[in-house]
Amino acid sequence: MPAHVLILGGTTEARRLAADLAARPGIRVTTSLAGRVARPGTVAGEVRIGGFGGAQGLADWLRTHHVDALVDATHPFAEAITAHAARASAATGVALVVLRRPGWQPVPGDRWYDVPSLQAAAEALPCLGRRVFLSTGRLGLSAFAHLTDLHFVVRSVDPPGPPLPPHTELVLARGPFTVADETELLRTHRIEVLVTKDSGGGATAAKLTAARELALPVVVVRRPALPWGVTAVPDEAGVLQRLGLGAA
Repeated sequence: MPAHVLILGGTTEARRLAADLAARPGIRVTTSLAGRVARPGTVAGEVRIGGFGGAQGLADWLRTHHVDALVDATHPFAEAITAHAARASAATGVALVVLRRPGWQPVPGDRWYDVPSLQAAAEALPCLGRRVFLSTGRLGLSAFAHLTDLHFVVRSVDPPGPPLPPHTELVLARGPFTVADETELLRTHRIEVLVTKDSGGGATAAKLTAARELALPVVVVRRPALPWGVTAVPDEAGVLQRLGLGAA
């Protein structure tokens, strides 16, 4: 049984896992948050904020704080930290478990356009619609800044920094959102096309249902590949099994 587990967190799954582990006698759990959200909410156990300084910095932290197991439960698009976690695990021998909720899959009635990157999403937009609901978070919006003829509605927990598309309407809100919420937003802003990352999970899937019911095209940015040799588990139960722990 690991005595100290470091969770690279920020997701709903990371919070649930931290709560489970923190309730177990004899296990110390620390959750590391990037600090990109001003009000991250309550997390069970110990919490640290900020980066590590790359793979070497993370490896040093694992050694200094006597970490027995490392869980990468970051967002599926947090490509850099996942790469750092893999390298730090290999350098220290600390076991790594990557938690990734399954990606979304289209169902009948969906009009999805799969693209490999935000840049590719930007290239696809002019042919799909002029009024865009850009639901990709506040990072990476510079990929759309050159699209001066389109109107963007951007939803984010915290205000995004520049550069932004010149015609941008900002909606500050924190989910989860219902299908009714998403349908109202799409109708109110006369949205013609939705852009989203393949985050997976149910917490942000309502917009996909709303887009389907309104027959709107959806540009889906697919996830980056995991580092070579790294596999993922789909849920907290998979993490506990990898750590040699049963249900609480």
